[in-house]
Amino acid sequence: MDKDKSSIWIDASIAAVWRAITEEQLLSQWYAPDSTLEIPKLEVGEEMILTLLPNEHNQLSEKLPMVLTIKNVTPNQEFSFYLGIEETLIAIVLEEEQNGTTVTFNTNGYEASLANLQALVEGNDNL
Repeated sequence: MDKDKSSIWIDASIAAVWRAITEEQLLSQWYAPDSTLEIPKLEVGEEMILTLLPNEHNQLSEKLPMVLTIKNVTPNQEFSFYLGIEETLIAIVLEEEQNGTTVTFNTNGYEASLANLQALVEGNDNL
């Protein structure tokens, strides 16, 4: 496994995982629990608003809104966005593998988020 990336295999269809990473209500549940996310349009160049709220996982004393710009939307393959400058790009790549889906972030440090995503998708038959 590439040490510079975070990856997990999920026992679910690529379509179910795609919904979980691109629908604002689902994305906020696993990516930034206890925060809010608004995606007015799922299109390249559009802005998403992620508002981090103070919780036991961060050192915030008040809510912190961040504007993320969508860089790429390739259905069932890649969803990427960045904060301010493109050097901060976060890319989430999907691949069908072994009757499931491998989800990979382009950087490390997302193991907890990926575990949350796996629990959400594998535990929700409605996706």
